[in-house]
Amino acid sequence: MTDMAVPIDASVQQTVRERSRALGSLKTADRIFHWLTFSAAVFVLVLLGAIIISLVIGAWPALSTFGFGFITSERWSPAKEIFGAAAPIYGTLVTSLIAMLIAIPVGIGIAIFLTELCPPALRRPVGVAIELLAGVPSIIYGIWGFFVLAPLLKETLQPLLIATFENVPVLNAVFAGPPYGIGMLTAGLILAIMVLPFITAVSRDIFQTVPPVLKEAAFGVGCTTWEVVRNVVIPYTRVGLVGGVMLALGRALGETMAVTFVIGNSHNISASIIAPATTISASIANEFQEASEGLYTSSLIALGLLLFVITFIVLASARLMLARIQSKTGG
Repeated sequence: MTDMAVPIDASVQQTVRERSRALGSLKTADRIFHWLTFSAAVFVLVLLGAIIISLVIGAWPALSTFGFGFITSERWSPAKEIFGAAAPIYGTLVTSLIAMLIAIPVGIGIAIFLTELCPPALRRPVGVAIELLAGVPSIIYGIWGFFVLAPLLKETLQPLLIATFENVPVLNAVFAGPPYGIGMLTAGLILAIMVLPFITAVSRDIFQTVPPVLKEAAFGVGCTTWEVVRNVVIPYTRVGLVGGVMLALGRALGETMAVTFVIGNSHNISASIIAPATTISASIANEFQEASEGLYTSSLIALGLLLFVITFIVLASARLMLARIQSKTGG
């Protein structure tokens, strides 16, 4: 028998060519997209590296002059060119701690109310009102804190705390001194208000990811709302909760203008949270413009480098904590 060539219809050939061209264009577009995203990621790393290098170069004169004493000394004397970062570091950590101690329970509590207890008609207005706090400029918080909150605390809360804990060991030192109004407590309260929307928004969104069947099963066996939240909702979403808290902590550590208005800007370390203090960002904002070239400017840049290191340590610790939680839960 003679082999007979099977004719291929011209329309079929045209379809094959069109599909081949379409696949080729898709592959080209995919390669372009890959390289664009890869370039963006590399650009971020290069930018981060450039920031670190510039900070190290700028801070090196101060670090080489004072050594480790730059971190441990609280003396800050531009006239004598003696600089120590202990007081700004202390103020940054204490004000952030006060803010988180207030904002975490309040923010998570609001999120629980919005997702589990709030009437549907009020859920959206209350949620929007909380989120609007994140849109208020920080300088507005600072002005409000200086002219409204600080005088109010000076006349009410601070005298009450001083009188209440006057004879209580340890706490009498924590709440010692005259009521200035401004100080670490006031700054911590302002920061708590500023980071509250972040904790609330993140917590509310992750609470809504809990499968309804889990909560229904818990209610079905007789659990109360509190037991459902404690034993089902929070364990299921704890990784996201930690992430939201760390996001808020990062905001608190780096806040500048609002804290500058109400913290008192004093380069002294005091056990009392009522006393005036300073933070790293507030010190830089207050003094960078008037700093002379040389050791003064280098010391301020070194403060910025320390803030960068503190923030990096906090975020790295958060990542390790999240990884440990996920490994325990099999995530």
